[in-house]
Amino acid sequence: MKSRFAVLCVLFAISSATLAMSQAAAPAKPTFASVLDQRLSQTEKTVVPAAEAMPDDKFAFAPTQGEFKGVRTFGDEVKHMAVANYAIGAGILGEKRPAEAGEGPNGPDNLKSKAEIVKFLKDSFVYAHKAINSVNETNILESIKSPFGSNMTTRLALSISIISHPYDHYGQMVEYLRMNGIVPPASRN
Repeated sequence: MKSRFAVLCVLFAISSATLAMSQAAAPAKPTFASVLDQRLSQTEKTVVPAAEAMPDDKFAFAPTQGEFKGVRTFGDEVKHMAVANYAIGAGILGEKRPAEAGEGPNGPDNLKSKAEIVKFLKDSFVYAHKAINSVNETNILESIKSPFGSNMTTRLALSISIISHPYDHYGQMVEYLRMNGIVPPASRN
């Protein structure tokens, strides 16, 4: 009888410990902000290393042969992504676009070096994460003013834009990197 009781106690202890471990290991319930932030992090982990891969002396590169008249330079592509992050982030937050974003679609003209431009991009992602993390169950579908024109939109629509817009320009960055003999970081290994 004592041995059966001891076995039952051991089995109870093991099952209690297993249950406690499985509950402790269970991830937190996802939120709109956590899901959107994870996707934004993936975007950031793709485009920032691509920006960092281009040598400083090639940030002014733009193709000249073929139908490339008037295209942005590599540096302008990176700055444009950052400006969009600031503009869309401000829309999500219901704020004015931060002054550091500059006035035009390619950011401040005084940013010329790779170090300055990459910092500008990284700082814009900090702001974008702040914006995404303000999205919740009560405001995600609220009608808000678009940062582009007088249209109305939602935080969900802007969140999708802030995650996807950089990929529009990442394609050009990849092309510019390859034209300069550089394999984009996401394509290595």
